[in-house]
Amino acid sequence: MTSTHHATKRVWLTPDAHRRLRAELADLFAVDATPVVGVADEAGDPDGDLRSPARRRQRQERIREIQELLNTAVVGEDPPDDGVAEPGMVLTVRYDDTADTETFLLGMRAAEHGDIEVYSPDSPLGAALSGARRGEQRTYRVPAGGTVRVTLLDAVPYGHHRPAGAP
Repeated sequence: MTSTHHATKRVWLTPDAHRRLRAELADLFAVDATPVVGVADEAGDPDGDLRSPARRRQRQERIREIQELLNTAVVGEDPPDDGVAEPGMVLTVRYDDTADTETFLLGMRAAEHGDIEVYSPDSPLGAALSGARRGEQRTYRVPAGGTVRVTLLDAVPYGHHRPAGAP
């Protein structure tokens, strides 16, 4: 028996990111509900009109994008605290060639604006680290074509993460 059901990719969002996306969606819908008469931008450009066909298409595309994110979101549910890199985990890595370290959230980059850098699981670094365990070394290609080696030093659920300098 074959299934025609396509698995929807779930995305992990912090509660703050979820709130920001809902607010942005409400703002996008409000533009269509606000009466506008003869609006142009300061330069007199009719494309400054928030209701121009080009702006309307951009808004509709962003509305679809946000709705899809919100419909597939896992909000604030921490993944298991098992040291495995996956969305919702704060990862600390060492770049092996330079010995520099970096800590970031593996999550939806477009949705986050918080106190921590965010890398998408679909980014070269995020994809290389997905499924890695503490101490595991991975490599990934950078857009310029070089290869970077990283070691996963730590992976903790976002809800357990303490920002640098926090008590």
